[in-house]
Amino acid sequence: MLDFIKKHNGHLMIGSFTAKQLADRFGTPLYVVDEKHVRHQARMFKDSFTHPNLKSEVIYASKAFLTLAMCKLIQEEGLSLDVVSGGELYTAHMAGFDMERIYFHGNNKSMDELKMAIEFGVGTIVLDNENELQLLLSLLNKPQKVLLRVNPGIEAHTHEYIATTKNDSKFGLSTADPATMTLIEHLEQEPMIDFVGLHAHIGSQIFEAESFYKEADTLIKFISDHRLNIAELNLGGGFGVSYTLEDQPLTLSEFLHSLLDHIFRTLTDYQLPTMKIMIEPGRSIVANAGTTLYTVGSTKTTINQKNYVFVDGSMADHIRTVLYDAQYTALIADRVDDPCNTQYTVTGKACESGDIIIKKAHLPVCNPGDILAVLSTGAYHYTMSSNYNRLLRPAVIFVHDDQVRIVVKRETYEDLIRNDIGE
Repeated sequence: MLDFIKKHNGHLMIGSFTAKQLADRFGTPLYVVDEKHVRHQARMFKDSFTHPNLKSEVIYASKAFLTLAMCKLIQEEGLSLDVVSGGELYTAHMAGFDMERIYFHGNNKSMDELKMAIEFGVGTIVLDNENELQLLLSLLNKPQKVLLRVNPGIEAHTHEYIATTKNDSKFGLSTADPATMTLIEHLEQEPMIDFVGLHAHIGSQIFEAESFYKEADTLIKFISDHRLNIAELNLGGGFGVSYTLEDQPLTLSEFLHSLLDHIFRTLTDYQLPTMKIMIEPGRSIVANAGTTLYTVGSTKTTINQKNYVFVDGSMADHIRTVLYDAQYTALIADRVDDPCNTQYTVTGKACESGDIIIKKAHLPVCNPGDILAVLSTGAYHYTMSSNYNRLLRPAVIFVHDDQVRIVVKRETYEDLIRNDIGE
């Protein structure tokens, strides 16, 4: 059983509550976030990513999970915030997040988004290309701090769609392309641009420490070869988490120290001055804190003896299996100690053959009315949910020991048609 699972008398526990208690009280489908776990992870990153000879900063990647409540939590824990759209930036602004600690990413920021960033006083804009620089320059009336996203070409072992530094990635500019240095020289010469450093991100759900060491080595060599005056180096995120027992993530409390030690030694070897080192964890802060609760509607065994269990959710609230062939662990919430002798395909309500939540879930015999808990859904579930088939998005609740609060209300049919025009 996954080591972060808590149980008592055969019940899955989230904080001081059984999962079934939460399902009965708030209904299903339901996104449940263990707030205590999120805060623990945020503090672990902040405490572990330190070095006596290097400045450092932990920036939460908000695309993993973002609400007003989450913004406030991240600010309370002393982390900075990475946003990639006007919507994420607006959410942070409305939550009262310190704009100086915002890093605004994205490969195709619109004029309206850049105007918003300038108006709100965003601390750092991460530029992706020359066109974006020209757009930004047309709007600035005072100097703006920027990083440039570069692509070091590191091949991390992850899914094709979440590997972000292959040579043909849409993100950033290759460190092997001479045009990248041309743009950097332009940035250094612009009086309205405060160019302070580089950003890279090699992918997501990465388990190999070597990938992160190679990323740092490649970027530091690039800085040295081109004699760049760099004050900040942002290595992005990508730290993997456990979805199933087969996943073997890094022990981050140890690895983060080792990564900074490695970077300091490498900077020393190249006789480079020290610089601030940043990382952008998202999934590794929230994924294991999240659980999605569903109610079983019925089961079915096909003529070919394939077992289905149908739940009241769908790919509309759980898209990652369809997108990435992602693997998950599920439990029957009040029978977690029962033998799991039946293999089911967990599927939902959407009118799609591909509406699969878990392809091969080993569970006790499922019955109508059972509460099925899908684990590790804190990242990229609520944020990637949709209204496909006009299905309603679930509520989101935060649980902290014996306290529980709704942070996103369950959608209603009235919400669904609010922006429709009937004439």
